[in-house]
Amino acid sequence: MPDTHWQKSSYSSEAGNCLELARSGGLLEVRESDAPDVIAATDPPRLHALLHSIKTNRFARLS
Repeated sequence: MPDTHWQKSSYSSEAGNCLELARSGGLLEVRESDAPDVIAATDPPRLHALLHSIKTNRFARLS
């Protein structure tokens, strides 16, 4: 995917591993910078719901 524009979080350091996002059609692709060949894809509403759940600590009871 050489034409894909991957974007890192502004919170990521240049040397550190981080998640990267790219838009592909109507989907968002997510990959980890240290494993760039492994890509997960989702739609924006589902990614938003996941991020909201993480920010509101919804998954705390799973640990």
